[in-house]
Amino acid sequence: MSTRGAKCVLIDLSGTLHIEDEEVPGSVEALKRLRESGLKVRFVTNTTKESKRVLLQRLNQIGFDVALDDVFTSLTAAHDAVREKKLRPMLLLDDRAMEDFDDIDTEDPNAVVVGLAPDKFHYNVLNTAFRLLLNGCPLIAVHKGRYYRRKDGLALGPGPFVAGLEYATGTTAEVVGKPETRFFLSAITDMDCQPGQCVMIGDDVRDDVGGSQTAGMIGILVKTGKYQDGDEGKISPPPSHVASDFPHAVDIILGSQQQCST
Repeated sequence: MSTRGAKCVLIDLSGTLHIEDEEVPGSVEALKRLRESGLKVRFVTNTTKESKRVLLQRLNQIGFDVALDDVFTSLTAAHDAVREKKLRPMLLLDDRAMEDFDDIDTEDPNAVVVGLAPDKFHYNVLNTAFRLLLNGCPLIAVHKGRYYRRKDGLALGPGPFVAGLEYATGTTAEVVGKPETRFFLSAITDMDCQPGQCVMIGDDVRDDVGGSQTAGMIGILVKTGKYQDGDEGKISPPPSHVASDFPHAVDIILGSQQQCST
């Protein structure tokens, strides 16, 4: 599918623009080029190990010019789901992410929310969550990512732990982040952009590309971050485009835009 006629671009963060505190080479400049083209840009991420504020600090320190309103996170989606349902969640989240739930009552929990929380994925904490779920409390997964890229290599995401709780209790988690269609549509609500006019760039073939294409968007898979050889063959239909990295993805989009104007 061509990116001609695109009006907005959704961009994954970790593995696409950066890996921990390091820029994917050329991405800062490529982002500037994309914005200068006039296309609307928003960043969408399943990152749950830090709050939106801490994430923004990280991006700005790397060199990316990003404002708070530019970022739509799965933590935001989880917070909104908890508030709408008036739940008091047990939060299996990294301590750096907790501030995004400062206004949520967590006393006497009647729900379980799971994000990426390596320090809390141990028997006693998971067993407490298990008992709540057995008593009928709902399970909300910020996302079910299988793994992600760190500087030292691939690492387990929250998905395996969510699946373990589902298996042990017979509960089905409500997933609020990528690849859920609602997540992608919520991200473009105020962007004056229809799904078919939106391009999603990401390193996760299922959550970024497959999810966005199911929502009617154009997906570009980048071969950085968690990408593994052959990932493009793991979804049907396959990615609309495959790029070596984020700067290459921007070249694909801007090349199509130039063709439209001639």
